[in-house]
Amino acid sequence: MEDKLLKDLFLGFIKVHILHHAAKERIYGQEFSEELQRHGYQISYGTLYPLFHKLEETGYLISANENVHGKVRRYYSITANGKKILEKAKLQAKELVGELYEG
Repeated sequence: MEDKLLKDLFLGFIKVHILHHAAKERIYGQEFSEELQRHGYQISYGTLYPLFHKLEETGYLISANENVHGKVRRYYSITANGKKILEKAKLQAKELVGELYEG
């Protein structure tokens, strides 16, 4: 049970991370996987891509395919709804971090 809860928490953090980076620039799976590794997350593409797809299904991301050196790469960008939910998440995260590190 504890492992499931921890996984759910980290997946939530990763979703916010995805939205944060997609608000800055278009992102794609392999590059973003490397970004997550720099932050200590070790997730498989089998976990990462469903997160991208879920965020797209809910209207927070949009995607477009692009041919890069003969390979099709899917880029993800944030939507207006994604920006709204990201701002809400940032406020909640800021409040939580403040409480976690009080006194």
